[in-house]
Amino acid sequence: QLQLVESGGGLVHVGGSLRLSCAASGVTLDSYVVGWFRQAPGKEREGVSSISSDGNSYYADSVKGRFTISRDNAKNTVYLQMVSLKPEDTAVYYCNARRSLSDPLQFWGQGTQVTVSS
Repeated sequence: QLQLVESGGGLVHVGGSLRLSCAASGVTLDSYVVGWFRQAPGKEREGVSSISSDGNSYYADSVKGRFTISRDNAKNTVYLQMVSLKPEDTAVYYCNARRSLSDPLQFWGQGTQVTVSS
């Protein structure tokens, strides 16, 4: 069973940076599409970024140019580097993994809080 654990969240000031990690256990991540989602209070969960097994990446318009997703298959971990953070980036960030975008079987981490203060 694939288990995902996020870490790296915290409190930063506007313009600051954080690097989130999504560490997997139970299954190797290299054949999975891994995505980062976020959910702010009172809002629906939204997709932020994803990376395919062959390294192709996707970014929501709101984070393009500021966030970078990467994967380290040797460490079975996916990262989300976030720079130039804004208050509207404040949310709980979740890691998601599935074998393909059409696979209904998805795995989620427990989330990590990111708070950007102005």
